[in-house]
Amino acid sequence: MKLLVVEDDDAIAVPLAEGLRREGFEVQRVANGRDALEAPEPDLVLLDLRLPDIDGYEVARELRTRSRVPIIMVTARGEEVDRVVGLELGADDYLVKPFGLRELIARIHAVMRRVEPEPEAARTLRAGSLTVDPRARRVSVDGRDVPLTPKEFDVLALLAEDPGAAVDRRRILRDVWGTNWYGPSKAIDMHVSALRRKLGDPGLIETVRGVGFRLRES
Repeated sequence: MKLLVVEDDDAIAVPLAEGLRREGFEVQRVANGRDALEAPEPDLVLLDLRLPDIDGYEVARELRTRSRVPIIMVTARGEEVDRVVGLELGADDYLVKPFGLRELIARIHAVMRRVEPEPEAARTLRAGSLTVDPRARRVSVDGRDVPLTPKEFDVLALLAEDPGAAVDRRRILRDVWGTNWYGPSKAIDMHVSALRRKLGDPGLIETVRGVGFRLRES
């Protein structure tokens, strides 16, 4: 698996890259945002937020405009607002420094499992005029393709697995973001709001008060 490590601090980047290589990963390390955007696309990006030239959030935003490559943000910023912004920009996970190599590798594998669904989970999902194709990661309404960000797609695909069934917020955080965060989950609301707008029918995704959300059956 090819990893792109975007980290300007040699004291962190060098042992991190060495540790990942020992675990069998192919690692390219860059020290700034510009080089990150110019690097060949890897299988996964480990992205620091505090870079010397371009803010890590901007790097993530630019990557998301042209690629679905998984992104794990690695940063000293641990406030909820930082997590929300990172997830909203399309990050697949968010790891706060300091962290252990074992935890990082576990998160890398968890992210890759989510973005590479098992064949049995790749069946086409339908609810009324909505069609969700997990294998092609394509969504359409009445035959019209609807472009979604990776996280928007994952939220919708989870709800579409069982139309009419309520899906609680903890499960959405766990299955889509790979976290057991129990605090406020503004990122979910932001993604649901974007989905309602893009799908053209605000009532297609219903709020289940005190629980989470469900996809209308028809």
